[in-house]
Amino acid sequence: MTREEMIEGLIDNYSDFQMIKREMPEGVENFFLDYKIKTTTAKLSALGVNVEDITIK
Repeated sequence: MTREEMIEGLIDNYSDFQMIKREMPEGVENFFLDYKIKTTTAKLSALGVNVEDITIK
């Protein structure tokens, strides 16, 4: 797997996690999902990808 393929896969995962989190009912917390978002953010940051531009607000 190339570096670019790894980044692409992580970005896909990150965007999926963001969409799932956005669709969760108000007040519901999912600690596993939050952890996956944090670890994926850390991996992307380590590869030099700024996630601020792809974060759903």
